[in-house]
Amino acid sequence: MATDTFTDNPLLQDRFGRTIDYVRLSVTDRCDFRCVYCMAEDMTFVPRAQVLTLEEMGRLGRVLVSLGVRRIRLTGGEPLVRRNVAHLVRGLGALPGLDELNMTTNGAGLGRFAGELKAGGLDRLNISLDSLDPQRFRALTRTGDLSKVLAGIEAARRAGFRRIKLNSVILRGRNQDEVPALVDFALARGLDISFIEEMPLGAISEHDRALEFVSSEALRDQLSERLTLVPMADKTGGPSRYWQVPGSDSRIGFISPHSQNFCHLCNRVRITAEGRMLLCLGHEHSVDLRAVLRAHPTEDAPLRQAIIDAMAIKPERHDFNLAPGEQLVRFMNMTGG
Repeated sequence: MATDTFTDNPLLQDRFGRTIDYVRLSVTDRCDFRCVYCMAEDMTFVPRAQVLTLEEMGRLGRVLVSLGVRRIRLTGGEPLVRRNVAHLVRGLGALPGLDELNMTTNGAGLGRFAGELKAGGLDRLNISLDSLDPQRFRALTRTGDLSKVLAGIEAARRAGFRRIKLNSVILRGRNQDEVPALVDFALARGLDISFIEEMPLGAISEHDRALEFVSSEALRDQLSERLTLVPMADKTGGPSRYWQVPGSDSRIGFISPHSQNFCHLCNRVRITAEGRMLLCLGHEHSVDLRAVLRAHPTEDAPLRQAIIDAMAIKPERHDFNLAPGEQLVRFMNMTGG
């Protein structure tokens, strides 16, 4: 138990006046899928001793909330392959001052865990779904079983989550033709859906990112041929720009790290499973919070100060580049969702 208590609640703010109130916390770099845009087929994972314990993650979450963080999203890798992750959910879900506790998952484990996660305080889910064709889904994920993911989506709906959003990474010539079907799937079930431009993280050989890149604008044009899309004026604080179909509550989002930079609105940082705080998805600016946690196991002041000081190195913007040799070597599973 930490010995320090604090009554103040200072906001985290970077050099550019952006308030940081959202943290994506990776609970593991491991995953039961090997999606072609996210990971290599043969992966080397972080040794388990280097990964934060669930207790360290819980302590970190408590300190972040004391600094003004209002949303935490649990990510991976695949968070549901982390043993006892529901214990972490219960601890974070009970934190006073945390407005939302969310999770990004591939959905394969939700058939087992959706109810327990909801009961533990998880508010929202993002579920990856790149294809509704079993064979194509298997090819894109290398190991995934579409039937388990669809069953997981239904389990999440039955559990009563406040909002469920599907995330689809679209690749030219691979699944772009399924965009209308994915939207129909979401609308029929009252789900949100976001289409994501592929991010150049990690060296891959399975496909050429530049050749298979599809812009958000191209996808909106594709959908507009059969649906009326009305832009939404309200802001969610995230990178998605949302549209709606008249008569539906579902939101259709587009995340455009290449074609529409959203860095001026950035309110987030990421913490990897080994405790590295990444100040930007597209840069290597980081602070080793694991070292601080383990050097000061019973006092929070050094950890608080390390987090506050880290704001000084948050860059103004990312600069993703699809050219060979210009892509970050850090895979998305190491980054944290």
